[in-house]
Amino acid sequence: MKLKVIQQRGLWWTISALVIAVGFLGMALSWQQFGAPLRPGLDFVGGTRLQLTQACTLSNSCTAPLDLAEVRQVLGKQGLEASSIQLIGQDQQTLSIRTKDLGVEERSQLQAALNEAVGPFDSNSIQIDTVGPVIGRQLLASGLLALLVAFAGIVAYLSLRFQLDYAIFAIIALVHDVLVTLGVFAILGLVLGVEVDSLFIVALLTIVGFSVNDTVVIYDRIRENLKLNPHEHINDVVDAAVNQSLARSINTTLTTILPLVAIVLFGGLTLKFFALAMIVGFLAGVYSSIFIASSLLALWRQRTGQIYGRGEATAGDGDTDSDPLLDPPN
Repeated sequence: MKLKVIQQRGLWWTISALVIAVGFLGMALSWQQFGAPLRPGLDFVGGTRLQLTQACTLSNSCTAPLDLAEVRQVLGKQGLEASSIQLIGQDQQTLSIRTKDLGVEERSQLQAALNEAVGPFDSNSIQIDTVGPVIGRQLLASGLLALLVAFAGIVAYLSLRFQLDYAIFAIIALVHDVLVTLGVFAILGLVLGVEVDSLFIVALLTIVGFSVNDTVVIYDRIRENLKLNPHEHINDVVDAAVNQSLARSINTTLTTILPLVAIVLFGGLTLKFFALAMIVGFLAGVYSSIFIASSLLALWRQRTGQIYGRGEATAGDGDTDSDPLLDPPN
């Protein structure tokens, strides 16, 4: 079965547009609730996160999940009504509370009140994390700077390795992948209370690197086919290149995603959403490499009159001499 990328490019672009539009809606709703496009974790906003696990060996109440209503009542009495509460684990016996920055005495009072109302909790499993807002802002700024530097480096490399138009459409495909991942996690933050932390930035950088690798493979095949078939129309060249690279792209993505799925199913809470972000980004990446970057390049070449392979043999290899054999037929 031969995939008709160019003939059905309107369908591929519509699917991407709908997914990104839903993601933008989720980010807009998230901005209204949390003041950010995604639900920010402790790493970015600062504050105190307290994680308590019920001591089931000392209590007979572990047959049912912890009662969030009782937890909210305790927090209300402590003046912490705006805190974020989440139950963790399949048995929902672990309580995670993210709140404003608390001092040692305030934390002790909160732990004692929770232990009396909904406990007892295992003292050996208590986890307390505190991050200042300045550090959170620095982490966010550093992460965004890293993404911008990655984009700039990719543009420079692809412009030298191929041509500038290749680089531009590769970046559009990468922006597509990042937006899809952001949109999915915006919705997860609204529906399931999933927060993003510094590991999410690492996941985005990994997605960018993986996705551009897929795009480079397809672009390299396009350029090679333009050299071998200089009189063939750009649409046919792109279709052939995508179909020749399709099995490799799909197999590479699947073998990369399988261990990530294992992490999502059996990994810890932090690694679970880190792996989930990469799964979403990798799937978006292979989609954009096959359907977005290639079809945009073909459209651009049509609009600019470069529908044949003239000049491709000299792109990126240092040879500036023209070859009359690459001229399109009269």
